[in-house]
Amino acid sequence: MNKEKKTESISVWENGKTEKPAEQKETIKENKKPKMCPMWPLLLLLWAVGVVPELALHFYSSKGGTTLWNCGVYFPALVALVPALLLYGIAYFIGKKGVSYGIFVGYSFLSAALCGSQIVYYCIFGSFYSINLLSVAGDAFQFTDAIHAGILETLPLLLLCLLPPTCVAVFGWKLFALTERKWQWGLVPLALALVLHIGTVAALPLFDGTDTMSAYDLYHNTDDKYLSVNKLGFATSLRLEVTHAITGEQRDGDLVIVVPPTDPEPTDAPNEDATEPTEPPRYNILDIDFDQLIADSGDSKIKQLHQYFQSQTATKQNEYTGIFAGCNLVMITAEAFSDKIIDPVRTPTLYKMMTEGMYFSNFYAPYWYGSTCDGEYAHLTGTLPINGSLAFQKTIGNKMPLVMSQQLIKEGYGAYAYHGHTYSYYKRNQYLKNLGFDYKGGRGGGLDVKKQWPASDVEVVEKSVGFYADKAPFVTYYMSISGHMNYDFSGNRVCYDNRHLVENEPYSEAIRAYLACQMEFDLSLELLMKRLEEAGTLQNTVFIIVADHYPYGLTAEQYSELFGHKIDETFEIHKNGCIIYKPGMTPVVVEELCYSIDVLPTLSNLFGLEFDSRLYAGRDVFSEKEALVIFDDRSWITEQGRYNSTTKKGIANDGTPLSADYIKRINTEVANRFTVSSRVVDYDYWRILFE
Repeated sequence: MNKEKKTESISVWENGKTEKPAEQKETIKENKKPKMCPMWPLLLLLWAVGVVPELALHFYSSKGGTTLWNCGVYFPALVALVPALLLYGIAYFIGKKGVSYGIFVGYSFLSAALCGSQIVYYCIFGSFYSINLLSVAGDAFQFTDAIHAGILETLPLLLLCLLPPTCVAVFGWKLFALTERKWQWGLVPLALALVLHIGTVAALPLFDGTDTMSAYDLYHNTDDKYLSVNKLGFATSLRLEVTHAITGEQRDGDLVIVVPPTDPEPTDAPNEDATEPTEPPRYNILDIDFDQLIADSGDSKIKQLHQYFQSQTATKQNEYTGIFAGCNLVMITAEAFSDKIIDPVRTPTLYKMMTEGMYFSNFYAPYWYGSTCDGEYAHLTGTLPINGSLAFQKTIGNKMPLVMSQQLIKEGYGAYAYHGHTYSYYKRNQYLKNLGFDYKGGRGGGLDVKKQWPASDVEVVEKSVGFYADKAPFVTYYMSISGHMNYDFSGNRVCYDNRHLVENEPYSEAIRAYLACQMEFDLSLELLMKRLEEAGTLQNTVFIIVADHYPYGLTAEQYSELFGHKIDETFEIHKNGCIIYKPGMTPVVVEELCYSIDVLPTLSNLFGLEFDSRLYAGRDVFSEKEALVIFDDRSWITEQGRYNSTTKKGIANDGTPLSADYIKRINTEVANRFTVSSRVVDYDYWRILFE
């Protein structure tokens, strides 16, 4: 009887009770020495819970040796000890085996699920999602085929991520051994966690220096989702993101204002032998009193914006200024378009537009964080997308007078926009309306197209062109859809319907499927021109075709088939072509370096609009302003060479290193443009400037 009573008392105590039978006290003191770390196997297991998914994500998403063997391997390994120690210490205070075990298991599977979802997302989109994407999380489930394919492709990695949590669930109960619990000992792992956290953050300069886009810079100053996850790890990146969302901290950097020269910009010297005086140059500039704005501004960041724009040099009008004045305009963001597919037989309409129009052959369409949404934002607004956010959504409610639709509406144009997929996807129904468009889309958005994936661009044109074709002058925007992944002949309806057109193409199945869906886009252009000609408005209509991004649904190896060689994944993969076409125009091949951010100021100049060239992050391609192509990770290309922000190496066009001073100057300008682009949206700056 006494033995049974004694056993029962021990059982109760081991499950969290601190009262021990008096007769046991001496026995424990004699036979068991208190252990400060009785659960060290469980501590190691909790550490593995953090490390294994981090390393799986890191190695899967790394782009070459530089992003593979960097501080992203060992920094997250150290950081993973922090939550393990915290949980270990908390267990001492809780003392209840069941509660602590449940917390351990919950943390373990949540950690694996979050990291695993990033792996799948990266497999599908080639980037990482942020908490800002939660607002459109429901939209993503419309791509169930892509999600299933992503899960299947990454299944071994997902199972690897689940291995440590499974071990915690199976063995954690047995490893939980607080047979001699002293709550004071719980302070030790908590203190170690604090010291480790402070120490690893303080040591960031030792890991990767303090330059732009270093681990230190990404932790303290700069937002870049890919490099943040790659160098700091997913857990740290997520923690920083949540913290900044809660505190409202704006990590937009600081502006470095370069004071313009006091002497006026030199103009062309008069020709003494000329019989006619030389006309002074005209500038694309508006009468904005920045001096008064600076004096009246009480906000330091807004004042810096005034100072920055005042310091910029306006571009001159040129021989292309106003050549399309008064014309209708059709702007097309071509889903996953590549000029490499253009062929006189395969895509005759695109070939005609390229060879008989204005073809920008040295054009880049960078892949931005927000994929398609940010791709269209870039060329529609002439502003850099905000990394880690869906930039267009942040403009909803802002004043947007610089975009083409608003500029042309002031000239008496009607504005229309169409998209074949769900009309509210990415909140497109809100931000396109904010740009002044009468917008119609699929699935309840006023455009009655078949519910298939993807929708047919031919059907979208057929159902939409009647709304505006005879209502000149008009500015119309199409966000195409037929070119969307996945590129196969089973889950993609457009590819399936056009499979007979590409069966003899000498490419892999993925490339043939990609060609099939882009041929649908070509057919939609043919139909659009036919309908406009029937309405009598084709001859006075300008078309511009810009890709939102490269076809990331293809692997780099598959996409290389279209280039004919293995492509560089930092720069060349984003190289594309931009087409501006008007029936009967003089063909022009533009070899100037340019990219999607340059589209809006270039169009504004071509249409002879009154605009201020200082206010755009891009430039009029036909101006004398220095060319600068900026990528999502702050790598860049100029006429002098290119700079890789990951390797921190700048190479001139002749293969020699770019000078440190030149790299520093361009890096400063790149940082300025990202900061300005962010603040313009955050502070609704155009409303301040134009109201």
